[in-house]
Amino acid sequence: MDINASIVDQRLNGIVDDHPDFFPKGLDSQRKKSYAFVLYCVKTALGLGLSEAADLMTEGTKDTGVDAIHIGDVDDGEFEVTLFQGKYKHKDLTGTANFPEGGVKAAISTVITLFDPSKQISMNERLKPKVEEARSLIRDGYIPVVKMVLCNNGARWTTSAEDLIKNSGFSSEQVSWIHLNHEEIVRVLKSSKSVDDTIKLHGAAIIEDFNFRRVLVGKVSIKEVAELFNRNGEQLLERNIRRYLGVNRNRVNAAIHSTLLDEEKRKNFYFFNNGITMICNKFRHNALQGKDYQLNLNGIQIINGGQSCKTIQETFNAPDSLSDFSDTYILLRLYELAEDDQDFVQDITYATNSQNPVDLRDLRSNDDVQMQLEIGMRDLGFEYRRKRDETAVKNDQLSSSVVGESVLAVWRKKPHQAKFRRKDIFGKLYNEIFDGLNSAQAIIAAIIFRLVENERKRPVQKNPPLFLPYASHYKAMLVGDVLIKDLGVTFPEVDHKVCEKALVHLDEKFSEYQVEVQNKIQKALGKLYGGRDVSLQQLSATFRRGDLLYYLDDYL
Repeated sequence: MDINASIVDQRLNGIVDDHPDFFPKGLDSQRKKSYAFVLYCVKTALGLGLSEAADLMTEGTKDTGVDAIHIGDVDDGEFEVTLFQGKYKHKDLTGTANFPEGGVKAAISTVITLFDPSKQISMNERLKPKVEEARSLIRDGYIPVVKMVLCNNGARWTTSAEDLIKNSGFSSEQVSWIHLNHEEIVRVLKSSKSVDDTIKLHGAAIIEDFNFRRVLVGKVSIKEVAELFNRNGEQLLERNIRRYLGVNRNRVNAAIHSTLLDEEKRKNFYFFNNGITMICNKFRHNALQGKDYQLNLNGIQIINGGQSCKTIQETFNAPDSLSDFSDTYILLRLYELAEDDQDFVQDITYATNSQNPVDLRDLRSNDDVQMQLEIGMRDLGFEYRRKRDETAVKNDQLSSSVVGESVLAVWRKKPHQAKFRRKDIFGKLYNEIFDGLNSAQAIIAAIIFRLVENERKRPVQKNPPLFLPYASHYKAMLVGDVLIKDLGVTFPEVDHKVCEKALVHLDEKFSEYQVEVQNKIQKALGKLYGGRDVSLQQLSATFRRGDLLYYLDDYL
């Protein structure tokens, strides 16, 4: 028995026992564990909480080989789709069985079928709205960048299966294939462990004390970078706000990959790339040596340049790579910081990543407004999670990401942005969302959105409207408007004095509010489409745009 496979197996037992509501009805114990395995892989790969990962699950009859799907935000004309397919060995925990070739064939067929908007395919009710959302984006001219994650508690697929992938005709820039198994999962579980390692510099380096901190600037071979990542993996990116699954196939990383493979250009890679920013608790070197220092590092973290490092690693490790990288270097900036210098670490991380922020939530967590919301919510009986936390959210807990998304939809009246610009909530949209926001307004918006999302995930209505999977943010906005009218207050008057009454109204009248706002949306859609039949792809596109707001003006 493989120890890591055993650890994962025990974790799955815990998920099955502790979260029975995550599983579809009618699954036996073995199928529940298989389901839990995919769920845990989604959580691990995307860095989500279990409840968030559960919302992405599509496994079941007519899942077309897709056990889970995540659709990212549109960025520079592209959008990322991550597909998961899992195979779990229940009796064989040796960790040696290859991912089955048949599963690889099915995954190839899935990619061919799902991303052609004209192809008809029978799908289950959880998968279909998500696929049609992706197809709607494709029809609007956006390019899908697909990551197919094949998960098992064994070894990677065989060379013959790899040949199938190579011969599938997919561009490596648009479709990437990722293996996730028990070893990777356990490595992520251990990621909080301090990383101590060595790295060899090339040529001279500048080392000096500056403002009570030590600074080093030098250059390092990309071979050193690749081998450092081979030894430590994404533990090196624990603080990096661009952590991601594999190489993020955006144009910047594609350009890095292309440069590394070009015999002439890679010699000048040092000048083309912005370099790596690394922090550590302590570094030591032989100062008498003069150059080519061997650095001994304690507590290494890469806070900028993580995607460059991952691209270097994957390019260097490619099985068919015959390139000579001996003269290819990258700039290294190394800061030795004390362990209690956390605020400064966050400032550096934000400053060096602010050109393309993806997840700034942790970096905003110590802002005055976030601290004030935490105190105010505590007084109103709620716990505010300012930072990411992988544990499940309880009824009296609200995360800052959900609050931001909810407020943007409910009170700022921008439901289309709330759904499709989530990455900007703690970036470009941050001030618009949080300026002037009080704790009562934040709580009410988040509870409205929670109720609406619960209905989307597990409808109580006998005949839910066709638009239900796409309309949560619009519904939440309208419920907020109906609620304050029912309370007899204006939005600025929503404060701690009316918070409890508002929550009682939501508890007692949400079903009534829901019927009212769904009728409003249905009438608005009727005006927009003139009574014509509307496909799921059209519905997805409608709720992605803001023009529906014009037709809802009569009801606001």
